[in-house]
Order: sequence, then C-alpha cells, then structure tokens
Amino acid sequence: MHKYLLFPIIGLAGLAATPAHAQSDASQTTPALTVSGSATLTSDYRFRGISQTDENMAVQGGLTLTHESGFYAGAWAANLSAWGTFGGANMELDLIAGYKVQLSDRATLDAGLTWYMYPGGADKSDFAEPYVKLTGTAGPATLTAGAAYAPKQQALGRWYFTGADAVAGVYNDPGDKEDNLYVWSDAAVSIAGTPITAKAHIGHSSGNDGLGPNATSVAPTGDYWDWSVGADATWKNLTLNLSYVDTDISAADAAYLQPGFSKGQDGTGSIADGAVTVSLTAAF
Repeated sequence: MHKYLLFPIIGLAGLAATPAHAQSDASQTTPALTVSGSATLTSDYRFRGISQTDENMAVQGGLTLTHESGFYAGAWAANLSAWGTFGGANMELDLIAGYKVQLSDRATLDAGLTWYMYPGGADKSDFAEPYVKLTGTAGPATLTAGAAYAPKQQALGRWYFTGADAVAGVYNDPGDKEDNLYVWSDAAVSIAGTPITAKAHIGHSSGNDGLGPNATSVAPTGDYWDWSVGADATWKNLTLNLSYVDTDISAADAAYLQPGFSKGQDGTGSIADGAVTVSLTAAF
C-alpha cells in the first residue's frame, strides 16, 4: 500500500490475464499475475494527518502487480507542495513490495516495505519503512491493525532543532540519524442496502522532535495522534470519499516548526489542523 492514511486508494479491481496454456472452453484457471490500479483527485493530501500539499488539491495514482503466491509489488505517486516537498519535481514516488497471506476465511496478514522517494529532490530525502498489518472481517465490518517502523536513517534525523534554524540554513546536527514508529487501526462498516461504507482511522507517530535535512519531518512534534472519520460512496469503479481529518498537534506544540508548518509557510495557522477532505477515486 501504503500510505496508511487519510485519503482513499481503494477498491482495486484485478484484470484477468490470458492463461499460458488454455484448456477446454469449460475449464477456467486463475491467472498467476493480476494488475490493479487507481487514480485519485483529492482536495488535500494528508499523510498521517499532516497536509503534504499546503492544503491544496492533489492528483494521486498507483499500480500493483500481484502474484498468486501472495507476493506483490507496486508504485504510488502524488504531487507535493510547501512542507511536503523536497525540491526537484515536488513529487512523491513510493515503491512497494510485500507478501500477503490468508490466515483464515476472515483474516489476512500483510507484510512488506515502502521506499519513499522524491525524484529530483534534495539529497538524503529518500527513506525505507517496513510495515506489517492484520486485517479481519466480522459481518459487514472490516478491522485492520498495523505498524510501520522506519529504522535510523538520515532522512528522519534531527538536523535542524527549530524552523528558525531551517530558515537560517544552518544545520544544528548534520548527519543525524533517527528512526520512526507509526501504529494505527482502521475500521470500515458497510451499510446494508446502500453503496455507503462508514470509515474511521486512528494512528500514533513516534519519531524525532526536530526537522530533517530538508526541513521537514515524518513525525513533526516527535509524538502525536492523528485520526479521521468519514464515508465512501461507491458506484461501479468510482468511489467518492468525504472525511474529517485531525491531529492533537496544538499551535503551541508546533510553534518551533514555524514558519514551515503553515499554509503558504507564512508562520500563521497549522497544516495539522482539522479539515474536511473530499476525494474521487477511479479503480481499474
């Protein structure tokens, strides 16, 4: 996946491939490989509660190749701006690989790694994050619990202690390496007789309380909670999502991150404040 977050990339539909050795017309075989994908237009790209597009619109898309054994690989991309950027193309490209196994009729275990890349961006901005998640179903409800742990890397380090240091362009601790842990839980409940699915998410980030080599941070205040509540409405391969997204990062908590941690990077407000987001996803 694997932005475990706060915008929907959902309802991926497999495309059937032609079997390598055809049998009789009455005989059907499951393709060894399937391809799925999606494209999304969203009012704001929120990653773990933090706007990565300066509270502006984003275009996102991804492709996943899945083998019948359970192994999969894919790529996902989105545009960025302001706090979320690392220079260059102002783009995020995630390369993903993992393995999914069916534990029972109602439980699935998924483990893999996401490599976050910023093509053409500043040096030392890319980082790797392994993840594991367990998903189970009970009637109309789907519940997921997961953890993503990024080991110590320069991209996650505390190179600047404050936003003012970043503006001055003087590193406080160049070369520092830190790790990051994100744990989360998701719930989705389909409403019988309707195309609507109610959804909720809560997550906790634990990392460094400063800024990395590019004056941003995966866990801006070190430790914080993010959450969202919303609903999907699905028609054919289209899904419309409406969500409220928020964090417990207060203005006081984020003060040392300013001016970068604000819309327009003017030092007023916060890109972690509560907001309503709307997105439309087409799956194929």
